[in-house]
Amino acid sequence: MDNAYLDVISYVERIHRQFLEVVKLELDGFGIHGINNVQAMMLFNIGDAEMTVGELTLRGCYLGSNVSYNVRKMVENEYLAHERSVHDRRSIHVRLTEKGIKLRDRLTAMHRRHAEMLLQAAVSADDLQAAGVTLRRLERFWIRAADLVQRSPRLAPVSSPPAQPLFA
Repeated sequence: MDNAYLDVISYVERIHRQFLEVVKLELDGFGIHGINNVQAMMLFNIGDAEMTVGELTLRGCYLGSNVSYNVRKMVENEYLAHERSVHDRRSIHVRLTEKGIKLRDRLTAMHRRHAEMLLQAAVSADDLQAAGVTLRRLERFWIRAADLVQRSPRLAPVSSPPAQPLFA
């Protein structure tokens, strides 16, 4: 079980990196250079919504730690529009611009094309559904594991010897 667990963790990371490489190649094919693959997927995940920069991470539009940098770059390159909230001046709302909507539509077409190609790769809808179920279970497990780690008292480092022998 340990090896299978570690294999899955490794696959998830590698699959994510490979997917981002495919998005990068698609952007290059479109002749788009003012946005990177991670920003393009952020833009895709925002879709038609308008949300605060903080909500981008809460809603899963972006999983990294430098969301403000990526938003600023997309604003500079005119993929996102931003404005301060009238109710909370600290809060900034973002939405896609016309340029952002066009790129989002191209990425939607890419996803459709890839979904159609899955049949040729012998990946069925049932396979994807089963993978999704398993990944959601792992996500819930890791959320619970993180909660348990945060609540448990700090353990002594593994490398430090115990202060007293365990058995006399």
